[in-house]
Amino acid sequence: QVQLVESGGGLVHAGGSLRLSCAASGRAFSSYAMGWFRQAPGKEREFVAAINWSGDRTYYAESVKDRLTISRDNAKNTVYLQMNSLKPEDAAVYFCADKLGYSRVEIMKEYRYWGQGTQVTVSS
Repeated sequence: QVQLVESGGGLVHAGGSLRLSCAASGRAFSSYAMGWFRQAPGKEREFVAAINWSGDRTYYAESVKDRLTISRDNAKNTVYLQMNSLKPEDAAVYFCADKLGYSRVEIMKEYRYWGQGTQVTVSS
């Protein structure tokens, strides 16, 4: 059974930073690409960032490019999302998910397993 557990969410002022973590267990973490998505109240879940199995390829939504950075540590079975210069519109529940291959990484249906999410709140 694959498990993905997010952590690191919280309340931060606009302009502040947070680092989210997603710990994986139950299968070979390093074989899978990983993605971060987010869902704000009343909105659909949207793609944020993705990273390939080795960590040398990343892809970002335009709205977060240059402010958020995805990375992974395969030795720790963990993927991270460093969030800088946070804006009120970044407030959402953030989810990590895994997928085979590194194509169509912005498509939610391409992902297999999902974590339960971690809340990020940004005050203005």
